[in-house]
Amino acid sequence: MKPIATQNALINGSRVAYGVYGSDAGEPVVLLHGTPSSSLIWRNVVPKLVEAGYKAHVFDLLGYGVSERPWDSSVDTSMTGQVTVLEGLLSTWGFDETTSVHVVAHDIGGGIAQRFAVFSPHRVRSLTLIDVVSFDSYPSKRTREQMDKGLEKLVKASDEEHREHFREWLLSTVVNEDQLPVDDYLGYISGPIGQPSLFEHQVRHYDPRHTMEVADRLHELGGGGGGQKRMPVQIIWGKEDRWQVVDWAYRLNKAIPGSRLDVLDGAGHFSPEDQPGKVADVVIRFLKGGWNRT
Repeated sequence: MKPIATQNALINGSRVAYGVYGSDAGEPVVLLHGTPSSSLIWRNVVPKLVEAGYKAHVFDLLGYGVSERPWDSSVDTSMTGQVTVLEGLLSTWGFDETTSVHVVAHDIGGGIAQRFAVFSPHRVRSLTLIDVVSFDSYPSKRTREQMDKGLEKLVKASDEEHREHFREWLLSTVVNEDQLPVDDYLGYISGPIGQPSLFEHQVRHYDPRHTMEVADRLHELGGGGGGQKRMPVQIIWGKEDRWQVVDWAYRLNKAIPGSRLDVLDGAGHFSPEDQPGKVADVVIRFLKGGWNRT
């Protein structure tokens, strides 16, 4: 499957792959993916956004997908580090400090988005959080146990063992396994570059401090920050999410005054894979002002 991030930009000296779709007249929507994923997860959502008149901007996080996998371990690919990547891309796309964009984020992309929205609220026109990490909701019990035992065994596993292990891991993200292009997902996190990169650029940064640092400020997004204008916030969750169970959606909804919550039937953690049409429809309804409706 061909990537949808087909252009490249140098951000802080590292190559980041991105794609822009739609008319210049459309309101800008920036979509952030999570782990172990890439912008590919938005491939069936972007066309619907464009059809609805929006200009969609996607990119592969640094260390993910077809973006550069930095050899220098001092290059920060954590959620906090990815905020500067987002800021660099916004500049590349011609959005200065005075321009706001709609932000749509999934999984750890939601952690990046929470930090960006809290620290730069004037740059976020609206915020949509889809099956995101939040508070101390991650890593999962299974992943935490593996991290506590040390990742060396997984890093040094044979290609066959690695692919078998993470095939099961990826399939647990969806309800409809046949809809997930699991081999394409595996391709980005396997092989002589992908396998070590998965642990170096993704797994080792599964640290809840990145979201806990802004957890007590999430109420500000709902206008609770000393007169700050309310930011339209929508939360979308797969009812059958096994990675970030739906309880976290309700907690986020409660933490952000005025936020809207939609729980989707027939969807797991990768809800844009299980229900891309529903996800796109709910996002578009919200962007068109649906957040004003009860």
